[in-house]
Amino acid sequence: MNFLKDILRGIMIGVANIIPGVSGGTMMVSMGIYDKLIGAITNIFKQFVKSVKTLLPYVVGMGIGLVGLSFVIEYFFGSFPFQTAMLFIGLIFGGMPIMLKKVRGKKADPIGYALFVLFFALIIGMQLLGENTEKVITLSVLEVIKLFAVGVVASATMVIPGVSGSMILMALGYYSPILETISGTVKALSPFDFATILHNIGIILPFGLGVLIGIYAVAKGIEYLLKKHERKTYFAILGLVFASPFAVLMGIGVGTLTAGTVIVGLLTFAVGFAVAYYLGRE
Repeated sequence: MNFLKDILRGIMIGVANIIPGVSGGTMMVSMGIYDKLIGAITNIFKQFVKSVKTLLPYVVGMGIGLVGLSFVIEYFFGSFPFQTAMLFIGLIFGGMPIMLKKVRGKKADPIGYALFVLFFALIIGMQLLGENTEKVITLSVLEVIKLFAVGVVASATMVIPGVSGSMILMALGYYSPILETISGTVKALSPFDFATILHNIGIILPFGLGVLIGIYAVAKGIEYLLKKHERKTYFAILGLVFASPFAVLMGIGVGTLTAGTVIVGLLTFAVGFAVAYYLGRE
């Protein structure tokens, strides 16, 4: 039962990472598994078997969310942007009780409040300054190095709560090319189009390696901050997470709002809240 529950949590994280304005790290915090996953990632070489057992269901779920549900989520965001955005905002708020427990009893000093405001403003500023100029990927040594670097940057944002990996990819111009490469690879599997598959692997592989290395490096940094500056780190994380709902709405636009749209949006918010609250319980 716990294994299946962890797969569902992984699906939420995976889906979150492909939506502009939504952070996989935020989903981890919302579901109360952030510290657990950071610990498993940073100790993967010291406690390999234990870490793999912990991470496996989440990795499976993320794979399902990233590959299997990317088409579904893309359709719903295109057809019902406000209602879908409210679902993910509900997921974020559903984890607020768990997040607030992390700072309950931890008295905030001026630095803690300053970090909260600074990181809140950082997310809003990044959303406002984001650009949507897309790159055209042509395989070359320089492009492979760029893809690796982009993977490192994107993975860092996937681990850090509140910072959307897809939003960063958009700003760098790699969001649509990477998504199209992944979906194109899936489509090429059925007719066994090996030429397309091999070409796309040449794009996905350096990007994926960058993601793996970036996740490990950033997780080590966050683990250090939580050990040495736990209170300040949690207030910074709260600033990132509280800014996420605004970033979601800014990232996708809400379209024309009607009474029916708002009512359905409130219902999807409630569903998201309930799901996050349930998945956050051990």
